[in-house]
Amino acid sequence: MSEFEIECRELTKRFGNFTAVDRVSLGIRRGEVFGFLGPNGCGKSTTIRMVCGLLSPTSGSAFVAGIAVALEPEAIKQQIGYMSQKFSLYDDLTVLENLQFFGGIYGLHGSKRRSRIDEVSELADIAGERNSLVAQLSTGVRQRLALAASILHRPEILILDEPTSGVDPLSRRRFWDLINELSALGSTILVTTHAMDEAEHCNRVAMMYAGKLVCVGPPDELRRTQISGQILAVDCEPLFPALALAERLPGVEDASVLGSRLHVRGPEGDELRADLMQALSAGGIQVHSIESGERTLEDVFVAVAGGAAT
Repeated sequence: MSEFEIECRELTKRFGNFTAVDRVSLGIRRGEVFGFLGPNGCGKSTTIRMVCGLLSPTSGSAFVAGIAVALEPEAIKQQIGYMSQKFSLYDDLTVLENLQFFGGIYGLHGSKRRSRIDEVSELADIAGERNSLVAQLSTGVRQRLALAASILHRPEILILDEPTSGVDPLSRRRFWDLINELSALGSTILVTTHAMDEAEHCNRVAMMYAGKLVCVGPPDELRRTQISGQILAVDCEPLFPALALAERLPGVEDASVLGSRLHVRGPEGDELRADLMQALSAGGIQVHSIESGERTLEDVFVAVAGGAAT
């Protein structure tokens, strides 16, 4: 018996001459919150659809709860709760009517359905919206309703495809609190996102670029092992002219604006700091300070994606 609740083995999907997913292999253990990260178009959603049995792979295989997806796609649908990017809700129905409809799809009826609707409404904090039309709900509430609908049948595995796309920061945080609560109750959760900061909520993350899996591991481990050199945080102004100068400096591997500071990655040692100070000052940039900065998952992605592209 496999140790993984979700497993992909050399999973590949081609559309004509275009390879959307290229030999992806990974395993997700029971009870994990597993983040699947990468930019739009990198192949995350295509991989998810193959795992859910909604799309047939060109080659390779996927297993969910020990079931071969290709052989028993209908059985998979009873094992998972799936929330797609475009929340599959009916705008002209109320919150309660949507939950009743999805409960019926999952084979719930009568008192059992009413009981589960009560449970998920409380869990997702939507009980006060039962009689509201979905069309009138904010994106954050629609998002929690979609999740509530996906867990009506008490699936042990949740697959969430960019569930926080397009919502405000407060709603995102609230949604992640809900994900963590479901994880604490024993659910295995696979969540895709292109927001690197969301990965901090995950036990492990996999990063995908151009259809390929480029690294997998806990966030702390990836920050420690996947980035060479040092990070410097530069407090200076004006910021964007400083960025242009830093990007052209020999030895700088990556430069970006992070908050109100310049975030520069390059080789270890004092030389990078001295070269930065000299180049920025010579370019008319007022430098207030240059300090050691923290490595972020965005730094990890830039480093591993750059290596994959070469």
